[in-house]
Amino acid sequence: MSLKNTFIAIDWGTSHLRAYLCNTYSDKRFELIAQRDGPGVIKGKKTFSQIMEQAIAPWAHEYGTPAVLMAGQITSSIGWIETPYMKCPVNPEKLLSSALKQNSKQYAITALPGAQCVLHNTMLDVMRGEELQILGFLKQNPAYSQGKVLLCLPGTHTKWVLLEDGLIVCFKTAMTGEFYDLLCHQSVLIANDCQGGEFDWQAYEQGCNLTLGSNSGNLAHGIFSVRTRQLSKELDSVQAKAYLSGVLIGSDVRAARYATEWQLVPGSKVVVIGTEQLNRCFATALSHVGVQCDTFSVHTATLSGFNYLHHQQIASQSPL
Repeated sequence: MSLKNTFIAIDWGTSHLRAYLCNTYSDKRFELIAQRDGPGVIKGKKTFSQIMEQAIAPWAHEYGTPAVLMAGQITSSIGWIETPYMKCPVNPEKLLSSALKQNSKQYAITALPGAQCVLHNTMLDVMRGEELQILGFLKQNPAYSQGKVLLCLPGTHTKWVLLEDGLIVCFKTAMTGEFYDLLCHQSVLIANDCQGGEFDWQAYEQGCNLTLGSNSGNLAHGIFSVRTRQLSKELDSVQAKAYLSGVLIGSDVRAARYATEWQLVPGSKVVVIGTEQLNRCFATALSHVGVQCDTFSVHTATLSGFNYLHHQQIASQSPL
């Protein structure tokens, strides 16, 4: 194994740090050697450099100090190394052109940029990290680099992204995951001692139907039914969490359905790039409005994106 082919990829978001030790074989083929986790940008109690070094230090004895690529909220104004936003239309293959390089002790870090767009209503929208996932998805699924494709990348801040011939044309953000976390832990809706329990898909679909079937789309009123349905003994606290998820994701899908930036009509298709659970949640909600889905692992997309960029760095350093 050539050490120059070994690299560390750090996906550092609002809630979690995920560090990956990888080896590249080509711009599409890679191997995940090890993974370590740490606190997110808003949850860390140490300096960012200390958090990073603590996460990846166990690899130093065997692998030395491989190149580090970093993406996500850690490169934002609330993070460590603030990088610029690339303006849409964005070619994900060109992320390195706006990346910033910085050393942290013995590690050479490449911090990747974000992307921004201005929507039809003149509102600005931004992303950090999802553009890397889109790059990785396209490298593993090159057929989607042709024509118009609507992607959904669910998470703390869900992104709906319109691609055209492999370029990010525009996107819209919904704070679906953050709302869910706040309402579960800092509101009267869910009991503080509610832990675990198997996800109740029937309760989830009931929540989806509430907001997907609403003529007014009154999310604030619909959310309170999470409490009243527990008071009426229709739901226990575990079911209520799934129901709340359905209410929020149903509202998210409803907004995407009526967006002016794309046509999300019955019979159309969306590619959902997320965890297995979130992929199923969004695919279920989209099926209720007649939209077909393909799903793809966000883990694979993330690593594939990092791998492509590291392979680009190797190629740029090779003698002619």
